Amino acid sequence: MQNARGRRRASGPAPEPRLAEAIAADRPRDAQREARRRRRGPFRQVTDFASASGVGQKAGVALAATGLLLTVTVPATSPVLAAGEQQGEASASVASPAQPKVSAEAAAEIDFSRTSVSTTGDPDGKLKQLLSAQSAGSISRSASVGTLGGPLTTLVKSSPFGYRVSPITGGAGEFHRGQDFAAQCGTEVLAAASGTVTFSGWHPYGGGNRVVIDHGNGLETTYNHLSSSSVQVGQKVTRGEVIALSGTTGASTGCHLHFEVMVNGDVVDPTGWL
Repeated sequence: MQNARGRRRASGPAPEPRLAEAIAADRPRDAQREARRRRRGPFRQVTDFASASGVGQKAGVALAATGLLLTVTVPATSPVLAAGEQQGEASASVASPAQPKVSAEAAAEIDFSRTSVSTTGDPDGKLKQLLSAQSAGSISRSASVGTLGGPLTTLVKSSPFGYRVSPITGGAGEFHRGQDFAAQCGTEVLAAASGTVTFSGWHPYGGGNRVVIDHGNGLETTYNHLSSSSVQVGQKVTRGEVIALSGTTGASTGCHLHFEVMVNGDVVDPTGWL
């Protein structure tokens, strides 16, 4: 009896192995095979180029193979050549774009105009730029807003610019020439911008102790009802510098600061500059 798990005995001698030449001879020869092998497709060209360029470019090839990219842009810092498989085939090259050269003589002087610089580190820059380009009277409100700093550390508006009821006489129709800010007597008063002090003393028309600063090109600021001042005529001051202490001198009913902005000698609404 034959065991099902055993090996089956051969009924005859094993056939001899066929040689490789005989197997090749049995297959029909494809005349176009060699031409297709020599002809490289677009994907084959990209992969060959990637292998010659480096690992960084192979990532783009992988994306192109998955259909995520239609165009593969390969950056290079120097020309990269992909050699052809046969003589006469065009080679691909990728070169970095030429950088323009800027040269100057050793004795050349470079000047940067400070008035054209406006940054948080130089808050006077915008104001100087406006005043250097045109007279203060021709500057629009949208351009002037924010060019002056606050005359007090904390601005609390009390009486606005324009017509009002006089707090002293009670009569209607009084023209208020500036903006009042509530402040206790002795509060530090700050210069709204850099400039030159043109007046520091007593104002006989209700301003009390008064300081006037000229910022150039027709723009001036005044500070009124001061208890005292710490600047003199002709003195240069900078934005934010303490120039006086608030008070209630002159035509005043209590401690506060009366702040004015004058353009070419005429008062304007200070809120258009703060």
